[in-house]
Parts: sequence; structure tokens; C-alpha cells
Amino acid sequence: VQLQASGGGLVQTGGSLRLSCVASGVIYSNDVMGWFRQAPGKDREFVSGIHWRANKKVYAESVKDRFTISRDSATNTVYLQMNSLKPEDTAVYYCALDRRPEYNTRIDERSTTYNDWGQGTQVTVSS
Repeated sequence: VQLQASGGGLVQTGGSLRLSCVASGVIYSNDVMGWFRQAPGKDREFVSGIHWRANKKVYAESVKDRFTISRDSATNTVYLQMNSLKPEDTAVYYCALDRRPEYNTRIDERSTTYNDWGQGTQVTVSS
């Protein structure tokens, strides 16, 4: 599956952005879609994940109550609505697919679990 992320940009502190990630192939009901980010000089970190069938959502503590993940099954698209952005949110944001052979609503925060990755979209928050 090819993943295409978009929606990044430059915003001021307190601003909002909405990231989109479109999958070219099928996302199955067992799968999990995740968003990760990587700032310069730092490791890639989990931001949020959503189970495709159960619509279960998980967030990193650092973005809870500010970011919202959602999905559109009809278009195989996952979104990340980011509000109240802070300079520390500055990073390249990646979407990723965790292909699951069985129904399991656990959302893994380890990047190594995810099979396919988008190309990333830059988010820059100015102070």
C-alpha cells in the first residue's frame, strides 16, 4: 500500500493544521493507521493511531486534547486535526499502516510494527 501524506505547513503558535493521508490500496478492517513525527536530531515518535474497524483511537500524552485522529473508510483516508499547535510540535509527520492478520484493537506505538509509510509532511510552528 502506498501512503500519501499532505497538509503540512507553517503556522504560528496556537494555530491549526489538518493532515491527510490517502492510501492507494485497501485498508482492511483489522488494520491500524498511525501518525508519527520526527523532529531534527530526535527519534521518530508516535503521535496517534486508529483501529480501522473499531474506530478506537490512541494519542501520545503530549498531543492529547489538542490533536484528533479520524478516518474515512470510503476514501481510505486518515486525518490528523492539530489544534493549539506549539513550537515543540515542529517535525516531519508521517502516516503509517500496521497490517493485521487478525482482529486486535490494540494500537502499537512502536514504529517498527508498521509495515508501510508515507513520505512525510513538514509541520513548522513558529513562536
